[in-house]
Amino acid sequence: MKVVIFAGGFGTRLSEETSIKPKPMVEIGGRPILWHIMSSYASYGLTDFVVLGGYKVDAIRRYFLDYHRLSGDFTIDLHSGEIVWSRSIVPPWRVTILDTGVDTMTGGRLRRARDVIGDEPFCLTYGDGLSDVNIADLIDFHRQQKCLATVTAVAPPGRFGVLGFSPDGARIASFREKDSKDVGLINGGFFVCEPQVIDLVAGDSTVWEQEPMNRLVEMGQLAAYRHGGFWQAMDTLRDKAVLEAAWSNGAPWMAAQSA
Repeated sequence: MKVVIFAGGFGTRLSEETSIKPKPMVEIGGRPILWHIMSSYASYGLTDFVVLGGYKVDAIRRYFLDYHRLSGDFTIDLHSGEIVWSRSIVPPWRVTILDTGVDTMTGGRLRRARDVIGDEPFCLTYGDGLSDVNIADLIDFHRQQKCLATVTAVAPPGRFGVLGFSPDGARIASFREKDSKDVGLINGGFFVCEPQVIDLVAGDSTVWEQEPMNRLVEMGQLAAYRHGGFWQAMDTLRDKAVLEAAWSNGAPWMAAQSA
């Protein structure tokens, strides 16, 4: 199963960092948050990634192009240029990086990746949030619900898009953007999707969190996987500090790797 990651936004609320790099490349514990997200998925055996870049996508490209070169010991003959690698610590990941356009919206980015994603179910998440959600359980839940998409519902430290639930608590009954009066569970990302959801995206200007998700709600095809553990998005420097502190205290999103 592929893991598709939104990584093309401007990250304007974190401009102290994103003026020189895309938000997924902002570092937590000395590594880009994108690396942490990918490591979390890889701990569940999901190692085929599709990164939907846009703003400053070349920074993401350079990171992965240089990954092997900067992750190992080597001997170089300066005269001939010959390099002999003696040790390299490189994860067995397959990473596809797409330039989906600077001004393309989230739904449009997904649509542009249709051919790469293929005809199989896929995981989908944002390149600026970390969680200890159990990905294996999330995928099993999605399969049991037999919906076109499943979203992870979390209790946030802030307020984002708000989810309303069906009487049995397993389906989404409503979805709307944040409101200052809202409380409750919100869209935490970490989706599992059937490839048909891409057909709900009209074009580059489509926002995944608006028309497509609302259409899924209308169809009764958006399930909710409730997660009560760690979840933190990185929108501001304060959020970055929270994640740095969590990293120093054991990085809960890495728990599956040490289990």
